[in-house]
Amino acid sequence: MAFGVISSTLLIGFGVPPAAASAGVHLAECVTTGVSGMGHIAARNIDWRLFRRLVLPGLIGGALGAYVLSSIDASAAKPFVLAYLLGIGVLLLWRALRYPPVPKQPKIVAPIGLAGGFLDAAGGGGWGPVVTSNLLLQGSSPRTTVGTVNSAEFLLTLTISVTFILSLGFEAFTRATLGLVVGGLIAAPLGPIAVRYLKPRSLLILAGAVIILTSAYGIYSAVAGG
Repeated sequence: MAFGVISSTLLIGFGVPPAAASAGVHLAECVTTGVSGMGHIAARNIDWRLFRRLVLPGLIGGALGAYVLSSIDASAAKPFVLAYLLGIGVLLLWRALRYPPVPKQPKIVAPIGLAGGFLDAAGGGGWGPVVTSNLLLQGSSPRTTVGTVNSAEFLLTLTISVTFILSLGFEAFTRATLGLVVGGLIAAPLGPIAVRYLKPRSLLILAGAVIILTSAYGIYSAVAGG
């Protein structure tokens, strides 16, 4: 989670245009999420019912987001999305520290998938933080939520990458994409193992902390860059 947000923020900070940064990150994620998804399947971290409810809206949102970013600069909305995620991260952390998580099926899934897919493509990342955090707030099991969202991201990144290729061509992908693939492949197998064996409260605290740190860094980068 947060691979796309961190990578896109760094690439844009190095001067890569937002559309090219998002295209490169999503092409790299086709590989990393594929490896990570297989790990989550092997570790039985996936709720297949939740997967089916999430994936189609996510694909639609991702294709729309990639098309919008290819046509206009949608990066202006990124600080507002990051501020929203920062608040979600604080709520998750507060909930984990005050109340033991009691897993239950989330009721609102499709709209979250649609919004998460759109923001992931248009903002260069955010599927994991947006979708995972909102599902966790509804009481979804931390282990299966992380595994399901991560596995669905493989299909999402494929859809977004194809849309970018059709809109921008292969020249949109930079040499940094190869570095992202190599680094992501090293880390990808570790996530499913950690998710399977960490306690639900620990996962909730970890998710909240990651979302807070990445969102705060993104806001700082946007303000400093502006």
